[in-house]
Amino acid sequence: MIERNIIHELRRWSGKRNRKPLVIRGARQVGKTTVVKQFAREFDAHVILNLELESDRAYFQSASTPAEVMEILYLTKLKGYPPDSSKRVLLFIDEIQSMPKVIGMLRYFYEDMPQLYVIAAGSRLQELFKTGVSFPVGRVEYMTMRPCFFDEYLDGVGELPLKQYLGQKDIPESIHNLLIRQFQQYALVGGMPEVVMEYADAKSVSQLAPLYKGLLQSYDEDVEKYASTAAKVATLRHILRYGWQYAGQTVSFARIGGGSFNSKVVHQAMELLERAFIVSLDYPTSTVTPPLQAALSKFPKYIWLDSGLVNFSAGIQVEYLSNKSLTDVWRGHAVEQIVGQELWQVLDRNYIDSQSFWAKDKAGSTAEIDFILPVDGRLIPVEVKSGANAHLRSLQSYMSVPGASDIAVRVWPGRYSVDEITNVYTQKTFKLINVPFYCVGRLDEIIRSNM
Repeated sequence: MIERNIIHELRRWSGKRNRKPLVIRGARQVGKTTVVKQFAREFDAHVILNLELESDRAYFQSASTPAEVMEILYLTKLKGYPPDSSKRVLLFIDEIQSMPKVIGMLRYFYEDMPQLYVIAAGSRLQELFKTGVSFPVGRVEYMTMRPCFFDEYLDGVGELPLKQYLGQKDIPESIHNLLIRQFQQYALVGGMPEVVMEYADAKSVSQLAPLYKGLLQSYDEDVEKYASTAAKVATLRHILRYGWQYAGQTVSFARIGGGSFNSKVVHQAMELLERAFIVSLDYPTSTVTPPLQAALSKFPKYIWLDSGLVNFSAGIQVEYLSNKSLTDVWRGHAVEQIVGQELWQVLDRNYIDSQSFWAKDKAGSTAEIDFILPVDGRLIPVEVKSGANAHLRSLQSYMSVPGASDIAVRVWPGRYSVDEITNVYTQKTFKLINVPFYCVGRLDEIIRSNM
């Protein structure tokens, strides 16, 4: 069993005085149901209902209020725990999208039964987009779950002792080399929990093919539930077949779809997949000071939910095994994919809902920064590169814009260090924090320690 970081967030949620029902969102097969079942063991009693099962749907079909539902549950599944009990009772409603009526009930669980701990989840919450049903505003809170991040991966493959070094700045060269190798393997395998656990047992990437194929097939089968028309179904299926090969890249929507699919249709389909947490559309910004304003009229960079699925789907697994450095794999797109994927740990922790990159707003300019990370009122440029400081031309360009932060980050395969760099355009100095790949998930903490 992989110890998922979200468990700590669930514990914080359960300790809140003014606790609201919790809705866990995320793509299919990232482990939502598994982690809630694990968390449920920490309560005095719990009930797990799956609304795709007719027997569990029946509890809500004959009841019109949460009180009526719980009265039935106390008589059948919670014998010995009366409603006025001081015991901690968790109600987990899985696949809640299968019964929109129950979604409306969540507000009354919050208002009428605040002593009850309620969690809802579903692998196809996107179905609600077609029906117009929405969760009650202000009466629920949300938590996002993603594939395993690197620290969770280490736990999953039996390398938990290495996790203690992730937050340290000065570690032995031997440990650094071990972590770099593990991160490159993580980038190859990905973070889908079932895949990680299989790799931990088999230690063979070739044996993971059936799992990758099954995951991709499950997304393909969900397409008809996401889309409302046959044309949208066809577009989504085409993207899920060919779109993975554009991971870590910025290209037009028409190119993603190809064939007879026009840019507008593909754009709409990609936004639907983004709501399903299958892809992140990272739009450019030209600003260097808050607020971060993304240029939604321009083409985004595509960061898919999992690098392992990208590598399998795009057919680039062999490249990982034949290149010593992650920065050399797939012309650098592979490293942008995995860093963008890993950065979501930082964004989620800081309640940031979107990811962006920087592009100089000047005709003919090619200056780009891979990621922009908002930290405590500053927009921190994050470049994913190896090599000498003098070659960071886009970063030098960004740091020369008036109002830019005096701190920048380079993510690379080298060890942690901090350099004072003289800007070639302004002759002013700025602090360059060199962060090894395996520390990306702690990037906000590292930046704050250097402010």
